Amino acid sequence: MGFVLAWLPTDHYVRDIFIMTLTAAFVATLLSIRFYLRITAGRCFTETKMEGKTVIITGANSGIGKETAKDLAGRGARIIMACRNLETANAVKDEIIKETNNSKILVKKLDLGSQKSVREFAADIVKTEPKIDVLIHNAGMALAFRGQTSEDGIELTMATNHYGPFLLTHLLIDVLKKSAPARIVIVASELYRLASVNLNKLNPIGTFPAAYLYYVSKFANIYFARELARRMEGTNVTVNYLHPGMIDSGIWRNVPFPLNLPMMAITKGFFKTTKAGAQTTIYLATSDEVANVSGKYFMDCKEATLNAAAMDMEKARQIWEESVKIVKLTPQDPKI
Repeated sequence: MGFVLAWLPTDHYVRDIFIMTLTAAFVATLLSIRFYLRITAGRCFTETKMEGKTVIITGANSGIGKETAKDLAGRGARIIMACRNLETANAVKDEIIKETNNSKILVKKLDLGSQKSVREFAADIVKTEPKIDVLIHNAGMALAFRGQTSEDGIELTMATNHYGPFLLTHLLIDVLKKSAPARIVIVASELYRLASVNLNKLNPIGTFPAAYLYYVSKFANIYFARELARRMEGTNVTVNYLHPGMIDSGIWRNVPFPLNLPMMAITKGFFKTTKAGAQTTIYLATSDEVANVSGKYFMDCKEATLNAAAMDMEKARQIWEESVKIVKLTPQDPKI
C-alpha cells in the first residue's frame, strides 16, 4: 500500500484534486466503453413483414425471447410462446398484444428439461399447426454452482439447453419441411470458446462445475446446428445459429449472493440490453439477406467465424448420434 501511495502528491489539496481527476478519468473511460459497446451492437434494420407466418419461440416470456416475440408480433407474425412458466408467459402475452395490437399470440406449456413435456408440446403442435415458418430455439438456463439432474436423469443444463431443443427439432421436422421455405434459428454463445465437449461425458452429472456446463451446452448447440444444417441441405429449411452478445437478462439469476453484486454491476453497466441482444435472432428470422443462407454462425447481424474445434464435423456427427440415444428417439419418431 505504501508503494501505491508513494507516487501521489504529498500536498493534501493537490492529492485530493489528483485523485478526483484520476477517478473522473476512470469513470469517463468506463462510460466511453459502455457507449461504444451500445452503439456498435448490431441492430436489425430489416423491415420484412411477417403476416401469415407462424413462429415458435422457446423461452419467449423473458429476456431476448420476449423482445424477439414482441418484434415479430409487431411485424404481424403469429407467435407461439413455448414457455415453462405459464403465468409469466400469459402476462407477457397480454403486454405484447397491447403494444403491437396483434392478438395472434398463443402460449403453450414447454419445459425443455423434461422429455415428456417436449413430446407433449410437439404432439400438440403437430396436431394443431398446419405449418411452422420459423422455429427459434431461444430458451436456456445457467446454474451457478449446484448442478441439478432432470427427471430423465440428465444433467439439467444440458437437458434444457441441448437435449430438449435436439428432441423438439426432431419431433417438429416434418412440419417444418412441409412449411418450406422455413427457418430454424438457434441461440448459442461465444462462451463456447471457454469449453470443450467430451464425447465420454455427454451427460456430465457431477463431473464439472455447474457454471462451466453452460459453456459446454452452448458448444453442443453449435455442433447440433452445424450437423442439422448439413442434414437439411436440399429441403429449403435453413439452419443458422448466433451469439446474442453478453446480455443483461434473467439467465444470470442463479448467481448467488454475494457474487451477484459485482455480476449485477457488470451486467447493468456493460452488457447489452435484451432488446439489443435480440437483434441477431430477429435478423435471422426475418431478413431476406439470409433467406438462402444455412449452417452459418452470426454475431451482431453479421456472419462470424468459429474456432477450429467447432469446425469438426466428425465430432458433430458423433455428438448427434449419442444425443439420439440420450433423448430416446424411437423408430416411430420423425427422422432427420
